[in-house]
Amino acid sequence: MSVLIAIDQGTTSTRTVAFDSDLNIVHSEQKEYSLKYPNDGWVEIEPNELMKSVYATIDPVLDACSDISGVGITNQRETTLVWDANSGLPIYNAIVWQDRRTADHCMQLKKDGYEEIIKNKTGLLLDPYFSATKISWILDNVDGARQKAEDGKLRFGTVDTYLLWQLSVGGIFKTDVTNASRTSLYNIHSKNWDLELLKVFNIPASMLPEVQASDSNFGSVFRNEKTIQITGVIGDQQSALVGQRCFKPGQMKATFGTGCFLMVNTGEESIQSTSGLLNTLGYGLSGHIPYALEGSIFSAGTIIQWLRDNMKFFADSSASIDFLSDKGESNDVIFVPGFTGIGAPHWNSEIRAAFYGITRDTTQSDMVTAAFKALIYQVIDIIDALRNDGIEIKNLSVDGGMVANTGFCQLLADYLGHDIEVPSSLESTAIGAAITAGLGSGFFLIEDLHQNDSRSANIFKPREGIFDPEDLSKWRKFLRLLLDAYN
Repeated sequence: MSVLIAIDQGTTSTRTVAFDSDLNIVHSEQKEYSLKYPNDGWVEIEPNELMKSVYATIDPVLDACSDISGVGITNQRETTLVWDANSGLPIYNAIVWQDRRTADHCMQLKKDGYEEIIKNKTGLLLDPYFSATKISWILDNVDGARQKAEDGKLRFGTVDTYLLWQLSVGGIFKTDVTNASRTSLYNIHSKNWDLELLKVFNIPASMLPEVQASDSNFGSVFRNEKTIQITGVIGDQQSALVGQRCFKPGQMKATFGTGCFLMVNTGEESIQSTSGLLNTLGYGLSGHIPYALEGSIFSAGTIIQWLRDNMKFFADSSASIDFLSDKGESNDVIFVPGFTGIGAPHWNSEIRAAFYGITRDTTQSDMVTAAFKALIYQVIDIIDALRNDGIEIKNLSVDGGMVANTGFCQLLADYLGHDIEVPSSLESTAIGAAITAGLGSGFFLIEDLHQNDSRSANIFKPREGIFDPEDLSKWRKFLRLLLDAYN
């Protein structure tokens, strides 16, 4: 049986999944690893731990599969690595997309008048979220790095590029259009690295990988006595867009993983949001590169992990449903999950997480319910921003680990007032990588994927009388107080 393999490299774990021709899972491996928090707002990954998680998952899958048509890589975007071009050794830990250490640098660039240039060329806001200021920080804070970069001796990559380099022992130095579009260095209109942006961020062009379409043949790697072709690379949120078959303008998905990301396909139209959303590239498949609008929420699954690991409210994330009020009642407790700042549409790097309204009779259930509601309220803020940009949604297709919590999905429907569609497989990101690799290897034709989408789904319909607009108003008032305090 011929299979497609997806390497799904996420923020806190790596999964490698083999799919058959009907995109059913035939083998899967997962390995978690820990993040590092050296200072307030800093988030890092030790590169060796990242690679160990990749090898620990890909090797058993390769051993189990004899006929491999292609391999796709999907990855946490924006996370930044810089390594020595000769040795392949990283010169610093991976700086994770959630990291906020470059907030002052971004503020200085805004004061210097570069915000509109960056926004117009990249579709992105000037924020620590993206890769460019992370690269600059490494070059300016690691001894000798700036000079080595100027001498052409350093390489930069998002995680996909780093995996390709390591798996090929330096033979492949490439990325795809979706990952490139998240660096603040790639012009999404001319589809190339932008020399003006490189000058703004003071980054040598020699550090940057070659950019290809998502469904390109990126090259071959040799592993476990097998030569395998990498026929797809795509950023994780765009991969979920593909996995949810959002191939038509107006189709939208939301992924609830470590963070939460809402993305809508806008087709050939490059919409520059006036409401704090991001204009980005949706995918590069079958010669087509549509645009997309995205709303990014920094903390989603992170909230549940914190309640589990730090607060010790429950031993397993799946048990969070037992603490979630089925009607969203949190006894007037409000939570703002700004562990590393807050994303769309507010974009504040300095804000931190806070509870409000805790009294002597506050329970764990109140606090867990408030945490889930905070996530839903951020989704409402993004949907309102989409509406302001002229995009109205009637239902929402969701995926990611958090949507295994049926109580959360029901509250999401209740509060949004829309049907919430949960596909039978929550692995939209891995499926998207497999589809991308399948298109790159000729295993699929995109026309077939348009026509043959027979996935079943669970539909959550909104209940009357559950959503309390006054509670949302209180949450927004508390959020505004925090935002004003850090502006």
